[in-house]
Amino acid sequence: MPPRRDASASLHGRPRGARRRGRGGTRGERPGIHRLSGIHCVREALLAGRRELLRLWVDEQAARGGDVAALCERAAAMGLPVTAVAADDLVARLDPSARRSNPQGLVLEAGPLPEPTLEELLEGAASDDFCLVVLDGVEDPQNVGAIARVAEAAGADGLVLGSRRAPPIGPAAARASAGAVEWLPIARVPNLSRALDQLQAAGLWVVGAQVEAPTSLFEVPERILRGPLAVLMGAEGKGLREGVQRRVDHPVSIPMAGHVGSLNVATATAVVLFELVRRRAARSAGDASQ
Repeated sequence: MPPRRDASASLHGRPRGARRRGRGGTRGERPGIHRLSGIHCVREALLAGRRELLRLWVDEQAARGGDVAALCERAAAMGLPVTAVAADDLVARLDPSARRSNPQGLVLEAGPLPEPTLEELLEGAASDDFCLVVLDGVEDPQNVGAIARVAEAAGADGLVLGSRRAPPIGPAAARASAGAVEWLPIARVPNLSRALDQLQAAGLWVVGAQVEAPTSLFEVPERILRGPLAVLMGAEGKGLREGVQRRVDHPVSIPMAGHVGSLNVATATAVVLFELVRRRAARSAGDASQ
């Protein structure tokens, strides 16, 4: 079924009688409502079904075929209102944090993602392959979203953020994650040091990335790999805070062969996670052959 055309739209792309948006968004929007954009982000939100989905706006030209048309059909089959609008009106409906991004023909209005407790995340900690990613002081939503994408792709079981310094998982982080936040459980904790104590009490080894750590990532002992892990990453420039560093069981550094001394935190997270995944897979293959 084709999307409904917004008959109330004016020549300037706004519904008649609508006020221009200020910095606080559009009047009448419910608090906590997110406007997600981008094909990957919208597709994963529709597929995962972990949040309340309210309505979908689509570019009237893009809705005629391809991925956008397919997502319109899926949304309509789920009972969501689907409305076709002019391209400039679609941009006007973007969340303020995403105004500079290309909506790729879609804006999905949805509720916030549910946030599990740390205790709920730890329900799977009995598995030797269990892995959480923990962020200390990473404040940029783009970085948090990119890390969520890496963590989900690497098969991590969840992401842990400190509630004081971490950004909300809003449209900017969701877009940067390419929809990975729709699948990856993300918990917020009031005190990260205490949360690390709780992880250790549950049997997790805490592996912390530190630039000056004497042990290379490539030299992580086998005993660390034979059990649940928490991979701890700090903010760019600042690294891990002192109180957090004291909770690290095994500090590791990424060997750097070039002239630059560090990596972007999302890139560093990818290096650490996938090296640990590779080592665990090699260990499992070796155990199976014996």
